[in-house]
Amino acid sequence: MLEVVRLSKKYGKLLAVDDISFRIPDGIVGILLGPNGAGKSTVIKSIAGLVRFDGEIKIGGISSRELAAKKIFAYVPEMPSLYDGLTVREHLEFIRRAYGVKVTDQDVEALLARFELQDKQERLGNELSKGMMQKVSICCALLIKPQAILLDEPMVGLDPAAIKELKQVVLELKEQGVTVLISTHMLEMVRELWDVTFVMDRGHILGSYTREQVGNEDLEELFFHVTARSGEERSEGDQSEERSTESGQNGQMSPESGPTAEKGAKGGR
Repeated sequence: MLEVVRLSKKYGKLLAVDDISFRIPDGIVGILLGPNGAGKSTVIKSIAGLVRFDGEIKIGGISSRELAAKKIFAYVPEMPSLYDGLTVREHLEFIRRAYGVKVTDQDVEALLARFELQDKQERLGNELSKGMMQKVSICCALLIKPQAILLDEPMVGLDPAAIKELKQVVLELKEQGVTVLISTHMLEMVRELWDVTFVMDRGHILGSYTREQVGNEDLEELFFHVTARSGEERSEGDQSEERSTESGQNGQMSPESGPTAEKGAKGGR
């Protein structure tokens, strides 16, 4: 299980994520959606342990700050970063030793074959294309047999065969009881994968929706519906706050400057 409890993160005076909470049970595929600047990257970096944050994140019931949690968690970043001086095969060997996982040479060969890296296994990290680097990152993540995995725009740069294979991998992880969180703008790529989606904007989670709740509405329709509604609420709140300020400057109390305006302004956060 992946559990985020009252997560907040500031960059200077900017509140990038404001007191959000959500959970994804075992064997469930969650999707994190939101426009640019919504706070998705900050949530991802917090879960992956790349930034300091306020709040709590638990992986398998263990605080994400503990080594025991890091051993059962895998992360595939949007921009893969490999060691220039290690070959593809050596990257997998490095992960195998670092995590102390019990995988055989046959397991490694199977992963390389699955993502068509057999003929690339002796190439150095700085000799690979972005798509090849992404495949290596995926293989390294799968090698540790994680209980929870975070995939950030995992299909960007992959060829159609690799995208198809990755989709199958996600479904297999789900069957194995692994918790999966995917952050992506390529909504059509995860249409058949997701179980629950979290829609973010301006550092808040606007809503969480299960596949059963959404019914025939696809993710793209849901995303635009929720974010458009949020934009309208923000606009109404800003207008109410402006009218309230003007009334205050005139020394008069208008109907809009009472509790209703305060509620609207809060709704427009």
